[in-house]
Amino acid sequence: MITRYSRPEMRTIWTDENKLKIWLQIELLASEALVKEGVVPAKDFKKIKAGCDKWFADLPGLVARQRELEKTLNHDVIGFTTAVAEAINDNASRWFHFGLTSSDIGDTAFAVQMTQSADILIADVKTLLPVIARRAKEHKFTPCIGRSHGIHGEPTTFGLKMALMHDEFGRALRRLESAKYTVSVGKLSGAVGTSAHLSPRVEAYVCKKLGLRPAPIATQVVQRDIHAEFQTTLALVAASIERWAVEFRHLQRTEVLEAEEAFTVGQKGSSAMPHKRNPITWERLTGLARVIRGNAMASLENVALWHERDISHSSVERIIFPDSCTLLDYMFGLLTRLMDGLVVYPANMKKNLGLSLGMWNSQTVLLALIKKGLTREAAYKICQDAAMKTWEVKHAGRDDANFVEQLQADPTVAKHFKKGELEKLCSLDFHFKEVNNRFKKLGL
Repeated sequence: MITRYSRPEMRTIWTDENKLKIWLQIELLASEALVKEGVVPAKDFKKIKAGCDKWFADLPGLVARQRELEKTLNHDVIGFTTAVAEAINDNASRWFHFGLTSSDIGDTAFAVQMTQSADILIADVKTLLPVIARRAKEHKFTPCIGRSHGIHGEPTTFGLKMALMHDEFGRALRRLESAKYTVSVGKLSGAVGTSAHLSPRVEAYVCKKLGLRPAPIATQVVQRDIHAEFQTTLALVAASIERWAVEFRHLQRTEVLEAEEAFTVGQKGSSAMPHKRNPITWERLTGLARVIRGNAMASLENVALWHERDISHSSVERIIFPDSCTLLDYMFGLLTRLMDGLVVYPANMKKNLGLSLGMWNSQTVLLALIKKGLTREAAYKICQDAAMKTWEVKHAGRDDANFVEQLQADPTVAKHFKKGELEKLCSLDFHFKEVNNRFKKLGL
């Protein structure tokens, strides 16, 4: 894991100390519920609680003892229950883990860890969104060329690009909130999920105290399509990060240079070429998104288990869930920093816009000619011919290549437009007349 790069809060969630702390909470709540059920004597519960409190106060000690016992027992939950029984040090320990199976504890704790992680990731998006919104408003009317297939299309604004990004991460926020709800499911229904040895009231009590919903039905485990939904959500959110990483990597290319990753004082770009300023952090985000996608694929493989349960999913989940959560948290931190410090070059955007030689007006003129009464085919031919002539002039090395001037020189075109009409039509104002409305619709 790259846990050293993520926030301490996220790293803490996936530590053994936090896991065993949640295990203790679940066991204690189950015993408390059994007192209410009249199964566990109140005096024995006090002894159970005292033993648990000892380990609550010394979680590193509990982890160490559990690991030591697991070496012999080859079972993590039994190592845990044995360590707690030692702390209880009384016949009352017979009630500890009463009617439960290992997955009751493990899966319910797992749900708590996922919801805790989801809370941090949700907070990450809420931190990112205002930064994107600020950059969008800053460049609301900064003109740049829009590209399709990597080729100049029509003008847009850099602010609209940022507004699009803001909208996408609004969806990421909703997806993470939905994923949190999906995984907020616990179960204490026994070895094959029949609740034969423990009343469903105990399950309901424990889950409510932990902020979870009881699984409506389960086997020995909570069904893994639930966990796969969480992982695929993380992968989809990471894909959104990658989508913008790729965008800004293209915009930083020397031939484009419309936006650039901030290059800090003292930073080096290349061991061989001192002039380089590379989009290394955007590239890092691109690569890490691939890791999370791979983890999502592993989670899909975990859905199909043998009958009421096998343990093939367990080893996978111990890797992919801490890794994916800490990775995505780290990625959000990077993304927020990058967007906050993104260097934007409006002058280069204007220069690049000029490389199209005014041909970004072709659809505008096409539609205007159709309105004038020409067929689409005739109007299309006029515009395409003018565009091809513009390219020929440009490729001949002349400096007077201009799409609008080529149209004006065509008598077939000139007769359809009043003086100054074509020039007014072929303007940035024409393309940006709905920008304010778009921002208003997005709440920016």
